[in-house]
Amino acid sequence: MPSLISRRRLAALIASTFTVAVLGAIPQQSAVAAETGPVGFGAGTTGGGGAAPVTVSTLAAFTSAVADDSAKVVRVSGLITLSGQVDIGSNTTVLGVGSASGFTGGGLRVKESTNVIIRNLRISKPVAPADGITVQKSTKVWIDHNAFSADRDHDKDYYDGLLDISHASDQVTVSWNTFKDHYKGSLVGHSDNNSGEDTGHLRVTYHHNHFSNVYSRIPSLRFGTGHFYDNYVQGAETACHSRMGAQLLVENNVFRDTKVAVTTNRSSDVDGYAVLRGNDLGGAATEISQTGSFTAPPYGYTAEPASTVVASVTTGAGTGKI
Repeated sequence: MPSLISRRRLAALIASTFTVAVLGAIPQQSAVAAETGPVGFGAGTTGGGGAAPVTVSTLAAFTSAVADDSAKVVRVSGLITLSGQVDIGSNTTVLGVGSASGFTGGGLRVKESTNVIIRNLRISKPVAPADGITVQKSTKVWIDHNAFSADRDHDKDYYDGLLDISHASDQVTVSWNTFKDHYKGSLVGHSDNNSGEDTGHLRVTYHHNHFSNVYSRIPSLRFGTGHFYDNYVQGAETACHSRMGAQLLVENNVFRDTKVAVTTNRSSDVDGYAVLRGNDLGGAATEISQTGSFTAPPYGYTAEPASTVVASVTTGAGTGKI
């Protein structure tokens, strides 16, 4: 008959084997868990909600699937080549399958729509005049865990913006995306002459994005209110640009190999405003002609310290992470 010690060793071995088997059967989560909903000005955006998903793999099928304003979830399988942009209707979730699905050559446009989610897509080389994603006259938009890219082998105007938000769009969150190899990253407010339409709108939150080898517009913000926190910027000439009276809170970001991290006094007749706190500038300059009044965003959020941002963003941003 086995001794008490032998029985205990046997029990421990069985428990250990069971634990290994169970842990092996459970998918391990990434170091940074993806949000189930947007944090920031875009909070409350639900897209297609619980609508039954439809999977598409051709441009014609995708264009048809996203066209109307009914609640819908459209899954994109594979890389689709397009010219120009495809319009996305209201109450829509567009979701890439895996880590390599999306669009190249053009992009998506959210125009006069509301309640739109775009996640987990690779969007590359949007030839002008198309942006990777354009948001115009739209509200409640969440752009999350996408991978935007182009190249800097062409003239700076060969491609258009990777992500541009304009014409009084509002309540937008841009989170956990990668932006790579481009001249003009993300423009908010398209013109110095559009104050009548844009003033009081263009409220945008950027958090946990990775900008790598993007020359400028990280972001460029006119008239609106921006919260830029926990982002990682590498290799920029001019990163955050507040202009035409815009209010920009720049919080707990990391800048590396960047010439100017934040400016409020370039390229426009009217300066912007900025508040900086908790950033790791990495030797980058700042040009703050006017200190802003936007210091307390009207939503709940947790800004992790700059010391952990690089690890969080490089682990969690981009496609294949949700």
